[in-house]
Amino acid sequence: MIRKAQISDVKDIQKLLMKYASQGDMLSRSLSELYESIRDFYVVVDDGKLLGAAALHIVWDDLAEVRSVAVAEEVGRRGIGSQLVQACIDEARQIGLRRIFCLTYRPDFFATLGFRLVDKSELPQKVWGDCIKCVKFPDCDENAMILDLN
Repeated sequence: MIRKAQISDVKDIQKLLMKYASQGDMLSRSLSELYESIRDFYVVVDDGKLLGAAALHIVWDDLAEVRSVAVAEEVGRRGIGSQLVQACIDEARQIGLRRIFCLTYRPDFFATLGFRLVDKSELPQKVWGDCIKCVKFPDCDENAMILDLN
């Protein structure tokens, strides 16, 4: 079952994200960042165990980012990631956003949810604030994708 994240989920979210960050698949997030952005997160928890997380981060009046999408390896390919991203899409529509973007190494996954590849130059400079923290900056090899909600 998907629900909004709670304060008690933060350490488990960080543990899940750090697994993928250590492999170079996503940015790490400090506990401080996660506590500050806890309202952005959706989680899937089963029997007290965090199985997945994703966040919808508002960037501007018409744009948000889906980020920190992670699913525990033992439950991969069961649709949890898709459900989490769909929850973010549904919220974006509900609050009146026009577009959602992501930066990803999994373009096929996001394409199945309606996202399309775009050149990174199409995204506003504000988007790149987190990129400075990345070990791959400025040679980003992630794919930029957009979903138009209209």
